[in-house]
Amino acid sequence: MATVTFENVTKRFGDVIAVDDLNLDIRDAEFMVLVGPSGCGKTTSLRMIAGLEEITSGTMRIGERIINDIPPKDRDIAMVFQSYALYPHMTIRDNLAFGLKLRHVPKVQIEARVKEAAAILDLTRYIDRKPRELSGGQRQRVALGRAIVREPAVFLMDEPLSNLDAKLRVETRANILRLHQRLNTTFVYVTHDQIEAMTMGSRIAVMNEGRLQQVGTPQELYDRPINRFVAGFIGSPAMNFISVEVGGSGDGITLTAPNVTIPIPPQFRESIGGPGRTLIAGYRPEHLVLGPLGGSTAVVNAKAEVVEYLGNEELIHASCADRDIVAIVDSAYRVRPGDMLELRVPLEKIQLFDPDTNFALSFGAVIA
Repeated sequence: MATVTFENVTKRFGDVIAVDDLNLDIRDAEFMVLVGPSGCGKTTSLRMIAGLEEITSGTMRIGERIINDIPPKDRDIAMVFQSYALYPHMTIRDNLAFGLKLRHVPKVQIEARVKEAAAILDLTRYIDRKPRELSGGQRQRVALGRAIVREPAVFLMDEPLSNLDAKLRVETRANILRLHQRLNTTFVYVTHDQIEAMTMGSRIAVMNEGRLQQVGTPQELYDRPINRFVAGFIGSPAMNFISVEVGGSGDGITLTAPNVTIPIPPQFRESIGGPGRTLIAGYRPEHLVLGPLGGSTAVVNAKAEVVEYLGNEELIHASCADRDIVAIVDSAYRVRPGDMLELRVPLEKIQLFDPDTNFALSFGAVIA
């Protein structure tokens, strides 16, 4: 087990900065997820840990050891790739054992490690089959097993579920989490899927355009996003945003936009500025409620356009003053396209952002 530390790490490909001054501490035995859109630098960061990409500047550590110039084979890591990368002519047993044989591990140890990994991943019954005789989920478990037998200090996983169908992704997510709990080892996991990030990570590092945006637990990122990018990226469907204007004075200050009225949430009263200021209000689809709601609420009037029935709930695409919004409501309401809706949001669920910096007001982006 080991910590992984990025200290002012930058990676350039010619004139392109893929990772820009990354500072990140990954704790011992933590499940850290690097998440962000394509091209944000998350895979490059993972490959720098593995030694598959050289660091342009900065310092990388595993534990207390600086690994900038240490070859990949000596870094005590194991990597699981997006492609299974199994040897098609070898049995599962031989695939699991191959890396250990290259390192001249004694045969008795190889057999013991292969047997243990196969048992952990429920592969014992398939041990003498070839990869072509296995399903996609089983092949991914073999790829995981090949990493387990190495007994590394750090597991690195680069979008390992992207080739699986929806059902297998759910099953394999649970298998990987069980594996982490059982091995109690440091995992660094890369994905562009924020649902994977939210369900798997002990902590999540959100990246965009090569820069680290925010690091925190899934709950912290969901409840207190540091900026508009994190707020819009974390959560599915994405957060709704609308430009609002500060109006009124004293206790009567409100945020308004066409068909939207938001009493000032208490947590923002000191940072919103005076009348006439423009802010960006954000509210999540799942926080919109049809019908009466106790306590202070924001009111959003909208017209339903498309309704997606999901069984116990409905996902509504609606129009609010020529702006598209999304709401998730109980399916008992039986909303139909064309219905006029009065949606309410608890004030404590409202997020406010500075339109110039895109930072959340609660993080000190006070408008002068």
